[in-house]
Amino acid sequence: MKRLFILTVVFGGLSVSLNLLSSCKEDKKLIKQTEVAFKKEGELTIFKVADSTEVKLDIEIAATDFDIQTGLMYRNTMETNRGMLFIFEDEKERFFYMKNTKIPLDIVYIGGNNKIVSFQKNAQPFDESSLPSTLPAKYVLEINAGLVDTWGISVGDRINFTKN
Repeated sequence: MKRLFILTVVFGGLSVSLNLLSSCKEDKKLIKQTEVAFKKEGELTIFKVADSTEVKLDIEIAATDFDIQTGLMYRNTMETNRGMLFIFEDEKERFFYMKNTKIPLDIVYIGGNNKIVSFQKNAQPFDESSLPSTLPAKYVLEINAGLVDTWGISVGDRINFTKN
């Protein structure tokens, strides 16, 4: 429901009327966020040292400042065989968090030599706590929570990736 208010102000004998329009809270329209769709930008393989098996994923690549800052925010789901690979120019300790991220994730930190150096399992949606790597990382892979354990990924496993 909208309401119209008329305010009359007198300035030295001159009368000015202002029409003010206000709306009730329930009149506000909800803005629906557009679902961000997966866009395959490459393929990644994890080579497991323990049993020489491989895990293959389709990946999106985050290499620009905007893509790195946005990551998997605002996504409602992600298929099991997909992930996002963050590529940085330098190798240093990394700190990730889950602001505006709706799905739980495993965060895999990877050194410049393509070996997994650490991971953060089961990072919770919307949690803004810092989730650091324990060693310097040049790459970070985000996958659905629980897959590090399901796939038996370990520190020392290697990755290889190709861009489309």
